[in-house]
Amino acid sequence: MTSTTPKPSGGLPIRLLLVVLVATLLDALASVQIARASLGWLPVPASTAAPYVDGLFQVEVGIGAFIFLGCVGFILWAVIFNRAEKYDETDGLPIEGNTKLEIIWTVIPFVIVMVLAYQAIHVSETLSALGPKAKYDVEGGLSPETKERVDPIQAYGPIQVLARQWNWEFVYPNGVRSSELHLPIDQRANFQLSSEDVIHGFYVPAFRLKQDIIPGSVISYSITPTREGRYRLRDSHFSGAYFSQNQADVVVQSPEAFNTWLDQAARHPLVPGFSPATALYADRLARGDKGWATVKPAPPPMVNDPGTPDAPHDA
Repeated sequence: MTSTTPKPSGGLPIRLLLVVLVATLLDALASVQIARASLGWLPVPASTAAPYVDGLFQVEVGIGAFIFLGCVGFILWAVIFNRAEKYDETDGLPIEGNTKLEIIWTVIPFVIVMVLAYQAIHVSETLSALGPKAKYDVEGGLSPETKERVDPIQAYGPIQVLARQWNWEFVYPNGVRSSELHLPIDQRANFQLSSEDVIHGFYVPAFRLKQDIIPGSVISYSITPTREGRYRLRDSHFSGAYFSQNQADVVVQSPEAFNTWLDQAARHPLVPGFSPATALYADRLARGDKGWATVKPAPPPMVNDPGTPDAPHDA
């Protein structure tokens, strides 16, 4: 019996090679444009760390777009130009065990992963130099001697960042307490992050900064803001019923405006700070304490400046 299976041709025709080259070039150009446009998907960059994170993001988006467009384009080409005729039930080309193809689809992903790994390691090392991080397993904060060692080239700090269920409190070196974080622009500020209950996440999208806060530990972290404005600090960890409300503003301002704010805040008496979970919990109790069980929110912090939580923010 004569086999009806088609035989593979001896090589690729020039016309097909040209089509593949043109398609690859168009795919590459489209991927570059998508990578450039991807920065518009992110919040405004507002720290020295942001350009490095954004650059890595662009590389990943560009590679992903190239692969996605290539696969979709190949599928569309096959559907439009290489469909079998109606009632054609013959087998396709016998390409099982194609060594060249197997090498290609092994080498290309390997190269892509190595490029991304190299870029990611380079960015990680750069961020470590821009904002050194250290974890101290201590109770009750750091000693004065340790506070001086955590970041010897800090320009301002340390600022104590206290996370609770569900509010934030910021304590400055001169003793001022606030419900929103104020920072001077272009100065390396050191944070000392601690939690009074469960794991929280210190996340400022505009800074490209995300740091877990572990109970029983103090984490030192430094960042340099580079753009004046009002940004949003969010709790990136699920820390209980009202964690989505555990947000605060980060105000980056000129050194003169920052010092003026510090002096004015130091003269203000302590008042209850921003704590939206308190009102939400009171409303829950007024409705009969129904629904999933939750812990009682920590009381609002007593601060010199409760901030302006309704003010519009950039990101």
